[in-house]
Amino acid sequence: MLIALKSWLKLNTRADDPLYEYKKTGQSYYIEQAIDTYSRDIFHFIRSQSNRVLAEDICQKTWLTVVEKRHTYNQQNTPKAWLFSIARNALIDELRKTKRIVQLDDTTLIAAQSDNSHIDTLYQAMTQLPFLQREALMLQLEGFSLQAIAHITHQNHETIKTRLRYAKQHLKATMEPNDG
Repeated sequence: MLIALKSWLKLNTRADDPLYEYKKTGQSYYIEQAIDTYSRDIFHFIRSQSNRVLAEDICQKTWLTVVEKRHTYNQQNTPKAWLFSIARNALIDELRKTKRIVQLDDTTLIAAQSDNSHIDTLYQAMTQLPFLQREALMLQLEGFSLQAIAHITHQNHETIKTRLRYAKQHLKATMEPNDG
């Protein structure tokens, strides 16, 4: 009876790192906790890079990958960074598969632009950014540090700084009113 009570109490407390607990135990409670904690952030990030339907699909693929590859989780990563890395890779794979992303060279990806006439100026300006600049900017807006963005995107720190600088320069130029 005491063992049953102890295990019941343990599963009803929130883990600091639910992915690590899920890796160790395989208990569905921990994956549910991770989904509750991180799903909205993942969806928002992927939605900023694609459309709603694709974002929903990528979120599902992300969680399926977590279930399939829970043994690969490394506690040195933050859970959110690991999940964003999985989601990012799934999105790029899907965009390549559907030919909605073009790789110009080893460092330049350009996403196909959506044709939405009713979106606001800022969103239009952001969709005009090359995929990798928009991605870095959206990760920064999600609260990731430069180091975390570099880790998620598998790029070096200076590359991320450059992408952010160019993205912000483009947005500033686009958003400033034209005097002529």
